[in-house]
Amino acid sequence: MMTESQGSRAFQVDLRGLVDLLSHHLYSSPRVYIRELLQNGVDAVTARRAIDADAPGTVLITAVSDGIRIDDSGIGLTEAEVHDLLATIGRSSKRDGLAAARQDFLGRFGIGLLACFMVAAEIRVVSRSARTPDAATVEWRASDDGSYTVTGARTPRAEPGTTVFLKARPDAAEWLAADRVRELAADFGSLLPFDVGFAVEGAEPEPITDRPPVWERPHPSPTARRIALNAYCERTLGFTPLDVVDLTVPVAGVRGVGFIHPHATSPAQRTRNRVYLKGMLLTDRAEDLLPDWAFFMACVVDTDSLRPTASRENLYDDEMLATVRDALGGRVRSWLTSLAAGDPARLVEFLGVHHLGVKALARHDDALLSLLLPWLPFETSEGGVGLAEFARRHPTLYVTRTVEEFRQVAPIAAAQGIGVVNGGYTYDGDLVAALPRVMPGVTVSALDPDVVTASLDLVDPDVELAMSGFLTIARARLDAAGVDVALRAFHPVGLPALFLDDRAARFERDRAEAASDADDLWSGILGALQQSGPRARLVLNHRNPLVSRIAGLGNPDLIGTAVESLYGQALLMAQRPLRQADLALLNRSFLGLLEWVTGDHREAGQ
Repeated sequence: MMTESQGSRAFQVDLRGLVDLLSHHLYSSPRVYIRELLQNGVDAVTARRAIDADAPGTVLITAVSDGIRIDDSGIGLTEAEVHDLLATIGRSSKRDGLAAARQDFLGRFGIGLLACFMVAAEIRVVSRSARTPDAATVEWRASDDGSYTVTGARTPRAEPGTTVFLKARPDAAEWLAADRVRELAADFGSLLPFDVGFAVEGAEPEPITDRPPVWERPHPSPTARRIALNAYCERTLGFTPLDVVDLTVPVAGVRGVGFIHPHATSPAQRTRNRVYLKGMLLTDRAEDLLPDWAFFMACVVDTDSLRPTASRENLYDDEMLATVRDALGGRVRSWLTSLAAGDPARLVEFLGVHHLGVKALARHDDALLSLLLPWLPFETSEGGVGLAEFARRHPTLYVTRTVEEFRQVAPIAAAQGIGVVNGGYTYDGDLVAALPRVMPGVTVSALDPDVVTASLDLVDPDVELAMSGFLTIARARLDAAGVDVALRAFHPVGLPALFLDDRAARFERDRAEAASDADDLWSGILGALQQSGPRARLVLNHRNPLVSRIAGLGNPDLIGTAVESLYGQALLMAQRPLRQADLALLNRSFLGLLEWVTGDHREAGQ
């Protein structure tokens, strides 16, 4: 036989413990109590309008001496509903028979007035139901110790609706101060669908709602609309936008605008967007609403299709959010397309600031890449030109892997008519590689030093034979640096030497330098990694008068010092990071030349 201790029992709830849980683990701040009050008022009005379309729709927050009062003209509560709904944690009036109106409710989780205990020591609710014409006014009074009473109200309400009184807790009085309440009410409720007002007791109320939203209002001209939206962005998000993007997607249940940041933003810095749910502010820190590549934009949207999290302070990451994110990304693409077709000057201004974000998008969108190629900035051997025009002039394009490689070859490539694109910047290498897909007939290859060397003019064999002694000295002097020496004739004539290497050559030079400074064990390990591949090379320009004069010097030591100086100058021209060995060589050659200049020229063979 089952004893009493084995029977079914109801859970006992510690209200103070539950409030502590809400304040420390569910809600980010006590400020959400205003949202809960507004939400209950708006939902009550929505429920009443479901049975009486002509019913008034007002919510008024009033600051009083020891707290605040909020009045709504909603559906109200009967005594039975007060017992059932207000005193039962987790119960929600949204679960009753008003199924037809449920999709219009803001609240879904039934927490209701419980959040108000984060700032209130006592909550008093006075309500009269609109369902029964002669319904009595009932009063529910609850304390933060978990006790409550239900009685008939001493002063009946003249009309259906509900009044909520909050008496401030001593340690939370700041949250119920008049200025703070007004600020929070305006922040959360400015776009609510009913008339929301605020008043200080004894004074005339002022409107809180400011609808329709700025982006949905009629304006006398596009310029006037732009000015109004700029002012709204400055007031709400704190910056004046470079441009404004319409993000209204009716099929996705989203209405709003995006504001382009006026300064470059980092892809690593997630954009925080402002999201309203049916007119109630949900969050001003929504990070997953826009595609990752749209980091150049912040948006303000109102939605009735997305799901809030349990705290109603962010969006639930589900399939609907992914669908909306794709739809908003499509709106941004359409905006870019319209700029390219009708306002290229503004597109150039935008790309001058945010080309990185657009390049990130164009990597996965060949149509957009084709459309924006004339305006996207790339660094080429002919300067900063449009890649489409550059590719038309150079059907075979070479792309460097790093910025350093590009700087090595850019001057000589330009003089020799070789089309080279700097692929060392973020996304540029990927976009150049995609060119054959959007420009048939164009080929793209990775730049190899041999390509540049092969384009240089060979020197007459008799001339090279006559200079063999000079070349032998030059090669011997730079052999320790891991550099070969070649003689060619090329333009520009003013460039005496060109330094060329590739990834394998750089690896070998770095390995050799590390091995020279390592202990025996580590030196042996590095020695095992030695490669027999191509070495870096210094290409001397036979057309340059300085090279010819150095070759004619009679002093081998002076020739070697001069060649080392040409090598150092070529390294600096390529803007390559200098190794310790390179710095030592530069210093040695510089001092050697100074000694020669200040010494006896005749002893130097002059």
